[in-house]
Formats: sequence, C-alpha cells, structure tokens
Amino acid sequence: MNKQPHSFEKVLSCQLSRRRFLQALAATGALAALPGGFLMPRAQGSVTAEEIDLQIRGGFEGEDAYEIFRNACPRNCYDTCSIKSYVKDGVLQFIEGAEESTFTDSGLCVKGYAYPRQVYSPDRIKYPMKQIGRGSGNWQRISWDEALGEIADKILEIKEKDGNLLGMALTKYSGNFGITHYGVEGMMSSLGYTTRFVGTPCWPAGIDAQNYDMGDMWCNDPEDMVKSKYIIIWGANPAWCSIHSMKYVLEAKNRGAKVVVIDPIFTQTAAKGDEYWQIATGSDGALALGMARHLVDMDLVDRDWVNQNGHGYDEFEAYLKENITVAWAAEQCGLPAEAIKAVAEEFATADPATIWIGYGMQRHVNGGQNVRAIDALVAMTGNVGKEGGGARYGHLYTWGFNYHAMVHDKPEGSVGFVGETGPMGEFDTGQGDVEAAYSDRAVNMNKIAQEILDTQDPPIRLLWAANKNVLSQDFDRNKIERAFQQLEMVVVVDQFFTQTAELADIVLPTTTPFEDWTVNVSYWHYWLSINEQAIKPLFESKSDIEIASALSAKMNSLQPGSCTFPTEIDPKEWMVKEFNDDIYALFGIESWEDLRNGPAKAQMHPAAWHDLQFKTPSGKFEFKSELAAEHGHPALPIFKAGRSAYAPYWLLTPHTKYSIHSQFQNVDWMADFNPEPFIYINPTLAHQKGIEDGDMVRVFNSIGEERLRAKLTDNVSPDTLMMYENWFGPKNKFNVNNLVDDTSSDMGKYKTGSPGVAIHDQFADIEKISA
Repeated sequence: MNKQPHSFEKVLSCQLSRRRFLQALAATGALAALPGGFLMPRAQGSVTAEEIDLQIRGGFEGEDAYEIFRNACPRNCYDTCSIKSYVKDGVLQFIEGAEESTFTDSGLCVKGYAYPRQVYSPDRIKYPMKQIGRGSGNWQRISWDEALGEIADKILEIKEKDGNLLGMALTKYSGNFGITHYGVEGMMSSLGYTTRFVGTPCWPAGIDAQNYDMGDMWCNDPEDMVKSKYIIIWGANPAWCSIHSMKYVLEAKNRGAKVVVIDPIFTQTAAKGDEYWQIATGSDGALALGMARHLVDMDLVDRDWVNQNGHGYDEFEAYLKENITVAWAAEQCGLPAEAIKAVAEEFATADPATIWIGYGMQRHVNGGQNVRAIDALVAMTGNVGKEGGGARYGHLYTWGFNYHAMVHDKPEGSVGFVGETGPMGEFDTGQGDVEAAYSDRAVNMNKIAQEILDTQDPPIRLLWAANKNVLSQDFDRNKIERAFQQLEMVVVVDQFFTQTAELADIVLPTTTPFEDWTVNVSYWHYWLSINEQAIKPLFESKSDIEIASALSAKMNSLQPGSCTFPTEIDPKEWMVKEFNDDIYALFGIESWEDLRNGPAKAQMHPAAWHDLQFKTPSGKFEFKSELAAEHGHPALPIFKAGRSAYAPYWLLTPHTKYSIHSQFQNVDWMADFNPEPFIYINPTLAHQKGIEDGDMVRVFNSIGEERLRAKLTDNVSPDTLMMYENWFGPKNKFNVNNLVDDTSSDMGKYKTGSPGVAIHDQFADIEKISA
C-alpha cells in the first residue's frame, strides 16, 4: 500500500501517541478500572490527570479553540455511548463521553478511548484494492471507477446468466448500527431481488423466548436498576461489556441491594457481586426451574399477579410439581441445594427484584427454553412491570426511524424468489400481479458456509460483505474457507484488512464514525444520539450509502435502469430523512438539530410492561404459549437437555474487554494491554495434562485447532477451557472459530428469520506442544 501523506504521518507521530492515549485514560479515571497489573506508579516528574485536564481545557479558548462535534459509538454493544469529539485543524484530537447523557455520564471504555487511533491507524485501508489471486496477498491499488466497474460487470454478467440477481448475496451485521448503514440493504434492493443472509448470531433464541412469553422483547430502563432490592446477573459480564450499566448495579448495592452473579466463568462482574455461583455450562434452565419449584413449595408465588396477569400458570406449576425438584436442579447445575433455596427465597421476598439475562446463556441448543424458564421465575414473583424489576434482555422500542436508506424500489422487470423454498421465476397470482409474489431469497446467516456450499438454482456467485468480518465472526472457519473457493467474486467493505478481506477479490475502504453522518439508538438504554461528520473522510474512504450511490451510477452507465439507488446523495440530508414526528415526540425534541446540544432520552416509562398489557395472543404473560407449540417448541418453559459432548472439555469463547468482536484489538495501542491470545485452563486440569503457565498448547476438536499459550487460573472450572474471541490483526492468525461449529440453538427463526447458533455448546481437548 502507498505511503501516507506527510500530514497524516504528522498526526500519527505528534497528535496521537500511545502516551496521550494512556494519559486520556488516566484523566477520565478509566485506568483505575483496569486490572492491577496496568496500574503504574507515578514516576517523578510525570503528568497528573489534573494537569492533563488543564492542558486539554486550555484548547477551548482563543484562536486555536477546538471544534466540538456530537458522535455516537455504533458498535454491537449494550452501551451505544454518546460521544463529544474535539477537532483542531481538521484533525480529531481526542474524544470523551457526553455529560448530557446520564447513561454515558462523560466516560468511555478502554475501546472507546482508542477510537482516534483507529481513525488514524497506519493499517487502515486507504484506497480500493484488488487482489490478484484470491488469498495470495498480491494486492493492487485501483481507482474507484475501476473497482465499481469490475463489480458492475459481474452483477450484469450474473443477471444475464441466471435471468435474475439471486446469485448475488449480502452478508451484513453489526459492525456499524448507525441507521443510515441500512443503506447496504437498500443498495441490494435497488439492484433487484437478491440472496440475503438473515438472522443474527447474537441474541435470537432469547428474542423468540421473550416474544412467546410477553409478545415482544422489552426491558426496563437500565438506569432504574438503582431501585432494585435484589439483582441477579445471569450470564452477563457488564463490568467488561456494559461498564456504564455497572454504576447502577453498584449504586443499588450501596443502597442495600444484594447482587448475585451466575456464570460458568468467574468474571470481573462476579468479583463485584455479593454472591457468585459457578454454574455448570448450559444448565441455566434447570436452575431457574429448581428455584421456581422451591417458590411453589414455600408458597412464595405472587398468586394475585399470576391469576390476574398470567396465562397457563396452573399447567406450569403442575409441571414443576411432577417433574422438578431442587435436589435434581442442584445436581444438574453443580450447586448446593441449600444455596438455591436461599437465593430463591431472597429473590421472591425482595421488592422489587430483577434478573439481567445475558446473551451468552442463550447461545445453547436449549438457550430459548432457558430464557423462558428465567422469564417465568421473574413473572411468578410479580416482578414483571415494576420499576427496579423485570426480566432484562433488550428492546427495540426506540428504533422507529423511517429507514429511508433501506427502502428502495426494484428495477422494472426484476425477477425474484417465490415462497420459502422456491421455485424462482414467473408466478401468476391469478390476478395478473406476477411481481407481487417475488421476494429476496433468505438463507441462514449462522450457517453461511453450508448455505454457500448448498444453495443452487442459482448458486451464490457474488458475496458482498459489509459491517461484518465473516472469517473471524462466523462459525467453522475451515468450512467457510472451502465455501469461499466456490464463489466467483467476493467484495468486502471495511476499514482494515481483516481475515475476510484477505480472501476478497475487491476491498473497498469505508469511513469511520467520525467521517460520516448518521443517528444511533441502543438496544439496551433509552438514549438517542446524533453522529456528526467531525472530520472529512480520509484518503478515498466512502460511507456505505456513498458506495451504493457510486455503484448505482456505474450500473446505470453500463445498463440504464439497472439500479434505482440515487446516484447523487448528501449523507447529512439522508441522516435527516431518517427522522419522523413519532421519533421527535418520543424523545421530546422539535428537530434533529436539538441533538447538536446533546443526546436525548426517550420519554418512556422506566418499567417495561408497566401497564401489564402484554402483546401475546392472550394479552397476558404466557407461562403456556400455544404459539410456541405451533412453532415446534414446548408450550411450557420445561427443561430441555443440552448438547452432548463431542470432546472431553467444554470450550467457551466469550468477549474480552479489549474488543467488540473483531474490532479494536487490531489497533496497535491495544497491544499495550492485551498483546496476545491465551487459552485459560484450571490448574487441576493443567496438572493432569502436564501443562504449566505460559506453555504452548494445542487446543483441538473435530472442527479444527488453535496453537497458543496457556494461562492457569481457577476462574474456570476443571472441566472447561476458555479463550476470548478476538482479532489481533493480520500478523496473528488466531481465530476461535477454528474450533466452533455452526450447530443451531433451539429458537430464533420466529423473529429473526433463522435460528441462533450454539456458540457455547462447544467442546475440545488440549495438549502441550513444543514452543
């Protein structure tokens, strides 16, 4: 790749040093939250946080004052932080959390503070690039016109060969949740009927579960956790993955609430709880049912609540009495029966009490049933609909935008897919409305490799990957590599040469959040943030909608009418078009421009289901869901066994604090904190295997293997191996999905189009190898 312009090198060397990064963390107190090994004593003559703050604040006045912009973190994270960005001479100097948001509350996480380095990283993709020989590493810089010309030619070739564009497929997910980034889907629609990888690997089983139980997914405002008298954090690690929520947990604790953490791993959150249970992996449903049975035995069920607001409770209670005992649950979970009884009683008698249901615990073959069991536990104690209560999972109640960027007409004469399984082609409804029956072809996102290999009539020929790192984040990496060999063209839109980009034919450089206009909301908290363009796009990067517009212009120059996406757009105007009167009313603002003064909070009741008007068929909380039964699941939240082991030890691959999936860890500054991956192993198991701390080991199963160093810790149980999912950059080929297959979870198809994936129902063996 070409040498950076001199001004860019100056930014890298002078404006954004690692020292400045660490100083910024110190100034905001973020370093205090890092593990003890990172807390460095102050050297004589070093700069204090207060001195740094004075230096920064000095830039607010005079001729060299900073320009301040409003931004938002668009990553797949609970917190969706509101950001203030400080720019001088067109250069992003530093960022901080917006003080106007009581959720962000002026602070960011360690990943967030690394954003400026991500923007100015020397590893960033600067120009359109073409690989001569897929996977060869032989990259050639090309112009945008050349890149879009080759892509457009391929699209038209597919259309001519197949008579449709179903051979062109989109895989896109959570790399950027800015609302205008749904323009990628809009681009595909503007070309015709295509193949879409649908679903989500993140939370689908739990979404279906809560829809069966309550008719929708809706969680209390996280800020109302301060009102809770009892908090169970079940399969979540907010101390790393939602640091802004932790202040409400800790404040509730300061006010006298008890905090219980349930997780197979002793996490940072567990360390901050009052009580920790190291549950057997995948046994969450058994534990919830055991607790529920004890409440029945002790007459601690809120009878008024279940009689007035529940549907099918009597059948659920009968199931508990006939099939569940606390002793059985204790055996399933590996926990003391007396402890289960004690916490069940404490939870039922606290008012209010809440359970935070983490996404990790539903990534099992029984994940949806596990969530339904926990929902039932919260409901039978009368804690659904209360401030400080609730079965907290997530929500989409603030996402009512226009989706202007996503909605575009198909070109005239487009031919698509008919029905769930085909056939493709002409289809007459009997009323002369042929095109009304057409649709895109939907395939399972969580089985991308198998879908590429199996899909025919027509096969997938061109794959467009945006806001997603397929090779790092999708499952059974070895199978994905085989599937990619079958594709005729792979186009990747990204900021870095990810493992997916390494197997692309054409890579297109895209903007960072600070170079684009969009708007962001959260699937957890209730705040809305604008994202202004703080700096001009660097090099030749373009936003997703700008790429779509440029491709449309190229397509129409080659074949007029072949693409309906507008060929001239203003990203700011497109952001404005996402707003509507309902959004303005919900957030109590008169115009999007009000958000330039700071983020706004939705004017919603803090308690989900506060009116107890559920969206289920019965209008009540459904302990018994006939809809679930219609979809092939048990009507009741009964026990469902987990996956049978296919190797000696559990293999867990959770999130680390230093990245969000494959984002951030590749930035060189993060190497100061987390230089390499490790496999974490209990000392007892390590002794059995002859493994010492720091030894090179081979972790392997029927899917693949990884070779890395071992870290001994009793944070994991002796039957469990653990490694954090991450992408360390192109020089490190580590990938947890060399060991993770694409087995489905039990739910997800109802609301997301495809079942989830059993990421945490994985197994492996381990052996020591030579360094």
